[in-house]
Amino acid sequence: MDNKMLSEALISMLGNGNVRIGEPMKSHTTFRIGGAADYYVTPQTEKQIADVITFLKKSDIAYIVIGNGSNILVSDEGFRGVVVELGDAFSGFEILEGSQEDSDDVFVKANAGMKLTRLGNQLASDGIAGFEFATGIPGCIGGAVRMNAGAYGGELKDIIVSAKVIDDEGAIRELSADELELGYRTSIVAKSNMIILEAILRLRKGQPDTIRKNISELAAKRREKQPLEYPSAGSTFKRPEGYFAAKLIEDAGLKGCARGGAQVSEKHAGFVVNKGGATAKDVCELTDYIKSTVMEKFGVKLELEVVKIGF
Repeated sequence: MDNKMLSEALISMLGNGNVRIGEPMKSHTTFRIGGAADYYVTPQTEKQIADVITFLKKSDIAYIVIGNGSNILVSDEGFRGVVVELGDAFSGFEILEGSQEDSDDVFVKANAGMKLTRLGNQLASDGIAGFEFATGIPGCIGGAVRMNAGAYGGELKDIIVSAKVIDDEGAIRELSADELELGYRTSIVAKSNMIILEAILRLRKGQPDTIRKNISELAAKRREKQPLEYPSAGSTFKRPEGYFAAKLIEDAGLKGCARGGAQVSEKHAGFVVNKGGATAKDVCELTDYIKSTVMEKFGVKLELEVVKIGF
């Protein structure tokens, strides 16, 4: 399919205002790195998502689905295909009526594009506890479920009841917590290339002041220990079994090690940060060097947590 036909097809499904051509991906990732995507589209309804994904699959056109762009590294050459963003149109949440007055449980339905920090702060104002651990994670509900995001002793699998997804056949389905197969930074969603539309969470009643205090304390820990002052994609490597990636990297003497504008954070060795003008090539050279050095010194294989796109 030529570019003109593809453009016309996308615009007919989504409207002219929701299709961008040659969109720089560094504007849509927390790493602030990445070349241009051929097409960048923003569906406004679940039906539009399903229609676009079905069309792209049938046409054998490469695509990726993103939310906040917080766990990805896009190549300097960009992405030859269609980036589908689940953004503002999918950033709501609601407290479900099934929450019982005689129980502490509160059930919350959150859309895929809802940012975790925004959701956590709004839940705090409503006196709903249990989401504090996720409130500072720089991502959206969709990505958090897909990768079973976690921090400070909590994981999405601890609080999720079910999720609505678009499966690999383009059908919209509900998956229970068990069916999601949530593991360490993985799920059936990631393994089967499904798309999260929304999730239902089981949380609990609490006092707004107490919840806000917990969020503030975790935020202070993040500021103290993590390099939030620089763009990054979050934790760069998965935790190897029996070890901590950051400690291995620090013990290998790699804190502060740099390639171009990419650097192992001097505050937390588990983060590769963009000190300014870093390219995807810089990041790849640095992470490859980290992996080879850690393997050479400790015999431990590090695996990227950051997802590489367009390589």
